[in-house]
Amino acid sequence: MRNIKRREFISGTSAAVALALLPTSLRAAISTANPPKSEFGANSTAEEVTAGLDLSGRTYAITGANSGLGYETTRVLASRGAHVLAIARTMEKAEQACATIQGDTTPYFLDLAELDSVANAGAAIRASGVTLDGLICNAGIMALPELQQVNGIERQFAVNHLGHFVLINQLMEQVAAAEQGRFVILSSLAHRRAPEVGIEFDNLSGERDYTPWGAYGHSKLANALCSLELARRLQGTATTSNSLHPGVINTNLGRNLPWYQRVLGKLVGWTFMKSVEEGAATSCYVATHPDLAKVSGHYFADCNPADGTDNLRNEELAAQLWAVSEDLTRDYLPTPL
Repeated sequence: MRNIKRREFISGTSAAVALALLPTSLRAAISTANPPKSEFGANSTAEEVTAGLDLSGRTYAITGANSGLGYETTRVLASRGAHVLAIARTMEKAEQACATIQGDTTPYFLDLAELDSVANAGAAIRASGVTLDGLICNAGIMALPELQQVNGIERQFAVNHLGHFVLINQLMEQVAAAEQGRFVILSSLAHRRAPEVGIEFDNLSGERDYTPWGAYGHSKLANALCSLELARRLQGTATTSNSLHPGVINTNLGRNLPWYQRVLGKLVGWTFMKSVEEGAATSCYVATHPDLAKVSGHYFADCNPADGTDNLRNEELAAQLWAVSEDLTRDYLPTPL
């Protein structure tokens, strides 16, 4: 990176840069249809929510496609006839995932912590000439036990938000070119653990009062706000953006948790966690279901519209975050926004 000064687990054992706000005229309320209530719920699987859908001729790109929710989402979309660009942190991991999935998949790789890598992947996908019916921003890191930074930015914020922010903008035209393109951004119920002020623009380094879950919640709030502002920018088009909480799932996202929490999850997680098949359901639902063709700027959980904190729906905060993110990553964006 040049000059760039998922999912809540159970807490304990049981479960500076400040930009002026954009003008009010640029923060008009999102005009979209109210999300319909679906027939699906917490126990629905990705296969169930896509049952009967023919995705032939559609193309989706997904980050973190080599394991956990990303792998299951890739597998199910490909099984419904979609062409899936399976993006992993290395080409080897992407190729291994594609080799074990039946259907049409193409491996790509990027490291969300390295914006050169993200920009290169975006350029490669654009060069392929593909039109994307959906970009699913799935990959992430969670609850780093100690403060880590990427060129001065707290690592979870840099990876979970800024890396995907660059990829979204790199592939904006490819999604917009689809008949009804969709951006699907994985946030988390953990957005509730973000600081009370929302995004700490004067503490993006994370050096003030770092906590593993506070920083994770900060990054997940940023994911949801990015989707909210993106939806506003897409008003008047056929392209939508929505965020979601996939559920509490025992995947390798929890690899940084204390050993006793990982053991607890393996032993008794089945009593309160979703399976991977259930965890991928909301991503697949938001990315593909016909009922959501005109729904944008919303937050989902259990395949239905869900409530979030006031900050999650704060349009001024979302606009400011976008402006700050653009400033931090400008060298890696394909064109001025």
